[in-house]
Amino acid sequence: MTARDDAPAPLPDPIPEPHTGLMGRFRNYFLTGLIVTGPIAITLYLVWWFVTWVDGVVRPFIPLAYRPETYMPYVVPGWGLIVAVFALTMLGFLTANLIGRTLVDLGETFVGRIPAVRAIYRGLKQVFETLFSGKGSSFRKVGLVEFPSPGMWSIVLISQSPNEDVARSLPGQEEHVSVFLPCSPNPTTGFFFYVPKSKIIEVDMSTEDAATLIMSAGVVQPGAAPDPKKAAALAGMANAARIANASTLQPEPAKVE
Repeated sequence: MTARDDAPAPLPDPIPEPHTGLMGRFRNYFLTGLIVTGPIAITLYLVWWFVTWVDGVVRPFIPLAYRPETYMPYVVPGWGLIVAVFALTMLGFLTANLIGRTLVDLGETFVGRIPAVRAIYRGLKQVFETLFSGKGSSFRKVGLVEFPSPGMWSIVLISQSPNEDVARSLPGQEEHVSVFLPCSPNPTTGFFFYVPKSKIIEVDMSTEDAATLIMSAGVVQPGAAPDPKKAAALAGMANAARIANASTLQPEPAKVE
């Protein structure tokens, strides 16, 4: 008995289901745990590093009689940070009156007579006054500039306008603005340059969101939090399409007369 030419063709192999075995579940659970604990662990590590660093700097200036470890069998972390915060607060309080202001002026006059130290001190003082006084507008706005080539845009932090000497030296009559372009993934490094005000596109974004965007290299987009309902609906549509495609791939068996 020979096989007929019109015999039904063999059915194709079914479409494999997604891998949900033991190793797949282990991988998913591991990545989920890593996503949950990773930011917390790094944040705690940075906080602990800062506290221990401040303790190491301040503790040598604290007399032994005022150290908790003198009366306890262990070192109390953060004691140096508490002392530093209290000392800075008292220094600010004393500086606000006439006597404290006079002493600060005398100290600045003494430092201003040292050529090498004078430039460093004045520069750092202006930076700290701008960042922590709350009166300046530096780094409060985020913008886009066409850099490093036409058609490519980079995020910048908008700073102050240049002084009169620099403004006169810049070409053209248009007003310029100083900007800082942070680098990814370390936003504390970057490029500083002057750019015409008309070449900056201001973006409605906070500096914190801009720093997050730069540090993540664009992976974390501000305001782009995933919607669980939308993700579930898309997953259901994809599953339905997969089942529909699987049914169309299976040919109907040929009729045998």
